[in-house]
Amino acid sequence: MEKYIENLKNLVIEYTPKILVALAILIIGLFAIKIVVKTFRNILKKRDVDETLQKFLGDLISWALKILLFITVISKLGIETASFAAIIAAAGLAVGLALQGSLGNFAGGVLIMIFKPFKLGDLIEAQGEIGVVKEISIFTTKLTGLSNKEIIIPNGTLSNGNIVNYTTEGTRRVDLTIGVSYDADIKQTKEVLMNVLTAHSKVLKDPAPAVTVAELADSSVNFAVRPWCKTEHYWDVYFEVTETVKIELDKAGIEIPYPHQVNVKK
Repeated sequence: MEKYIENLKNLVIEYTPKILVALAILIIGLFAIKIVVKTFRNILKKRDVDETLQKFLGDLISWALKILLFITVISKLGIETASFAAIIAAAGLAVGLALQGSLGNFAGGVLIMIFKPFKLGDLIEAQGEIGVVKEISIFTTKLTGLSNKEIIIPNGTLSNGNIVNYTTEGTRRVDLTIGVSYDADIKQTKEVLMNVLTAHSKVLKDPAPAVTVAELADSSVNFAVRPWCKTEHYWDVYFEVTETVKIELDKAGIEIPYPHQVNVKK
């Protein structure tokens, strides 16, 4: 019995300093990690980084530092840490291989949130889709399509492809092509088309609208009709100008060519 008590005393004498040192490292380490993460988040906040990304990167750094702190603490207790490091490295490799696509989407999400090629509410065209940005998350971006359909695009492919942002500049040019008969007077036709544009309430005066002869086609003289408008009025101008042009050309007696069929009898 005395032998066991003596061994216990020896263990206490041997490990008490190690335990105290380990506890001190643990307490100081957790406090330091809290300060580092808070400082990192404040830096991201000052740089106007997306709040979702701030939280995610802050949590990522916190867990990485805590793992390092854990390895440091157990090493101070005299426990071999090489096996722990090997296990963590193997687990990281396995997770990385299993989540290659997800990691690519995560990296794409980080790039989008840092460089901000678009923001919530912007109308964009990407990966063959057009829609208003509804949500930007770490792995995917959600758009609301023009027919009110939800479009989900992985951030990996989104960040690696072309992105057209129709909202950034605030204005858009509506590109219309209007064809008229070769018998029509060019000057009169330009006046009718320009009057339609200048009379429309949503067509901007600056930049000024333009009407030019774009092509002498096989059966028509094609005019490039180019009104400018605010981004949110694009489709209103597109459809309303198209309808009004037809009405006003009819009033002026200017024919819009259409296919004719001729029957020949022998």
